[in-house]
Amino acid sequence: MSVAFVKEESAEAASETLLPDRAISPHPNLVTEAGLKALERQLQEAREAYEAANIVEDVNERRRQTANPLRDLRYLTERIRTAQLMPAPTSTEIVAFGSKVTFSRDDGRVQTYRIVGEDEADPKAGSISYVSPVARLLIGKAVGDAVTVGEQELEITAIA
Repeated sequence: MSVAFVKEESAEAASETLLPDRAISPHPNLVTEAGLKALERQLQEAREAYEAANIVEDVNERRRQTANPLRDLRYLTERIRTAQLMPAPTSTEIVAFGSKVTFSRDDGRVQTYRIVGEDEADPKAGSISYVSPVARLLIGKAVGDAVTVGEQELEITAIA
C-alpha cells in the first residue's frame, strides 16, 4: 500500500518504529527469586509504558513511543516464560548459583559477587551472571580454592 493512503509522514517514519527484538541468550534462563520478581516488575512497567504511549493521538508519535515498550514486552514475556527458578543455596561449603562469593586477587583487591541469572547480573551492584567466565570457574569450588582468570589468580576467601 502506498504511504499516500496512511497517516504516516513517510515509509521511513514507519520503519523507524520497528525495532529489532532484544537478543535472547542461548543459555538456560536460571533465575533467583529476586530475579524473577524483577522480571515481573519490569514486565508490568513495560505494559504501563505501552498503555501510556498507546493513547497518543498522532499515529507517528504513537508508533515512536510504543516501539521500546513493545520490544520490552516481547523480551520480558519470553524471559518469564522460560525462567527456571533456582532454590537458594543450602550450603556455604561450595560455590553455587545464588551464592555470594568473596575472593582475593593477586593484586590485593578483594571482591564479593553474588552469582545470579543473566538478566539480574549487575557487576557494579555486586552480582555476576552464572555464565560469566569468573562465575563458571568459581562454581563448585570451596573456600581456599584458587582459580586462574587470564593472568590473575583468584582465591576464594568466603562463601555466603
